[in-house]
This record gives sequence, C-alpha cells and structure tokens, in this order.
Amino acid sequence: MKIKKQTLYHILFILTILIILYPIFFIIANAFKPLKEAYHTVLSLIPQPFTFENFTYLFENIPIVKITLNTFIIATTVTLVKLTLSFFASYAFVYYKIKGQRWLYLLIISTMFIPFTVTMIPNYIIMSKFGLIDNIVGVILPQFADAMGVFLLTQTMRGIPIPLIEAATLDNIKQPLIMRKIVFPLIKHSVTSTGIWFFITSWNEFIWPVLILKSIDNYTLPLAMQMYISSEGGTNFTTAMAISLITMAVPLGLYAIFQKYIISTFISSGIK
Repeated sequence: MKIKKQTLYHILFILTILIILYPIFFIIANAFKPLKEAYHTVLSLIPQPFTFENFTYLFENIPIVKITLNTFIIATTVTLVKLTLSFFASYAFVYYKIKGQRWLYLLIISTMFIPFTVTMIPNYIIMSKFGLIDNIVGVILPQFADAMGVFLLTQTMRGIPIPLIEAATLDNIKQPLIMRKIVFPLIKHSVTSTGIWFFITSWNEFIWPVLILKSIDNYTLPLAMQMYISSEGGTNFTTAMAISLITMAVPLGLYAIFQKYIISTFISSGIK
C-alpha cells in the first residue's frame, strides 16, 4: 500500500513538473518555427524546420537591443532604489523611536491595499506635468517607493536583538557603519530575496509602461511583445514567442550567474 502511495505521489509530481515546463518548451519551440508551419504544428515541441527567421525579423524591424536595454535599465534602477529606500525606512521604524511612529508605519503599510487603478491617473498627470511622457524616467519614478519592501525588511530587522544595536551605539560606532557592518549582513538573505522579487516584477511590468511610453525606441519587452499579439499588430505569434524567449532569457541568465548567491539566500532564510 505504501509503495502504491509513493508511486501515485511520483506520478503527480511528474505531471506537475510537465504542466509547469510545457509553456516554456512551447515558447522555445514556436520561437524557432516559421509562422506558416507553426499554425499547423502549434502544439508540437519540435520545430520543423528549425529557423532563426523570427529573430532576424525582430532585429531588422524593431530596435530589439535597445528595447531589451530599456527594460534592464528600468528594472535595475527600480530594484536598487526600492531596496535602498526600503532598507533605510525599515531601519528607522525599528531602531528609532519617534512620536506617532506606529501610526505612520500603519499608514505606509495600508498603501499596499490601494489598487493601482486608483493611483494610475494621478501618477500619469504628474509625469505629464514633468514632461516625462514617452520617457523611461516616467516609468521609473512612480515605482521608487514600495510599502511591501518596507514591510518585509522591517519584519526581518525586528528579529535582530535591540541590545546588539544599543551596544554598538554605546561604543560610539556611527549609524552608517552599524547599518553596513551589523544590520545588513544579518538581513542579507531578506534583502536578496526582496530584490529578486522587485526585479522580476519591474521586468514584467506592462500596464504602467504602456501608458507612459509611446515610441517603439522607448518600449520595454512586454510592450514589444504586445505589438505582435494585438489586433493592431496582427497575429504573428511566432515573433511574439521570439520576444518571449528574449524576455525569459535575461532573468534566467542572471540566475545562472548569481545562482550560488540566490540558492544560499533561500537556504539561509530557512535556517533560524
């Protein structure tokens, strides 16, 4: 009976993996198929014939390198600024005592529950007044502050003993040095995992960039993909799959480079 249960669990596990991986293999296969052939073999995971014409079409018709660079600049800048502001705000909330601190913290955290559609129009008007429509800076600026980052890092910092910080303060160690040498190493796993989440979220962002960016030269990868799956851009879905593959390749490439640090981050975050 136990063997039958284990076999069933293995089958369910394999099926789950296949369900997760199939869309990825679908993207890869159709990115290397000619459009006419893809219509007849859309579910096939073996491109026949194998071709690079979709990628050639992209490089000849749109500035795909600049679009990828735009996406990377936006995601990287947003991630770094969000992490920095979240770290400093969390440090202040945990280790500084000011009047009304608790209510200020609750006010900031409550902004997580405000739908994006509520702030979308005010942000658009502000960016318009600043002359940042069709500019990647207009995409970046409204994303600089993030209540979720403040919440996650604050919760992690609260696990650091207050006497440790007080002892460093009594030894006349300056606050920047305390943050860099004591606090940051202790919450490095949380900072890394939060940064990964920030980067992926910004990398995949579609709604805000589509409101701000108008010209193809300033597009991000999700906007470029939309050109080939909308009624205006036609139904060239193999080209859309090629853009999807590029969109997927960059985060996977970063993971391949930093996998040692990412894996150790999640391992250390589970050890208390």
